[in-house]
Amino acid sequence: MSNYVILSEKSWNTGLCDFLNRQKPEHDFFAINRKSNFTSFELGKLNPSIIFIPHWSYIIEEDIYENYECIVFHMTDLPYGRGGSPLQNLIARGHTETKVSAIQVVEELDAGPIYLKRSLQLLGTAEEIYIRANQVIAEMILHIINEKPKPKCQDGEIMIFKRRTSSMSNIQEIQELPRLYDHIRMLDAEGYPKAYIETENFKIEFTRASLRADKSIIADARIIKK
Repeated sequence: MSNYVILSEKSWNTGLCDFLNRQKPEHDFFAINRKSNFTSFELGKLNPSIIFIPHWSYIIEEDIYENYECIVFHMTDLPYGRGGSPLQNLIARGHTETKVSAIQVVEELDAGPIYLKRSLQLLGTAEEIYIRANQVIAEMILHIINEKPKPKCQDGEIMIFKRRTSSMSNIQEIQELPRLYDHIRMLDAEGYPKAYIETENFKIEFTRASLRADKSIIADARIIKK
């Protein structure tokens, strides 16, 4: 029997441990969803064979990735799209599909060798895509445990993505409806700064966008007093 850790602070990964424990009852899977619990001391209690990282917004400390096999799941066809906000950067560039890359954590961000890749469609809201990605990642974890693939060095032209800031969610400069639709949906997930526009007195946030056949957009709006 082996122990495995699932590291994610996002709600759409909450059921991943339960699913994996049902699929592989001979092993134990433990969820860590808080930065304060992700320490060498806490990991020493679990002694995981592998730490799987579906979604984590913090740097993995050297004393962890040097002592444990850490595998992060990155939502681009690496080495294209290293860096922050991969989903948003992909949609903003017009991509409709991508790869989820399972890579070994090393010192350089998203530069580690690759265990495997799987395809992922980029349709729907960001949260719907993350839920779909969670299903893909579950299958990838099972494959890694069962088949034990050897990671291979990344090959190809490197493209670096920059992490988005909250000010980039402003829709004021967008001039085309399809681009506006993509802008709203790519930010429509837990923990992300929603697409918005401001007046002198109010901030208006948009979610649940629908692109209509008459070339209009219907969306929910939340109005906040500044």
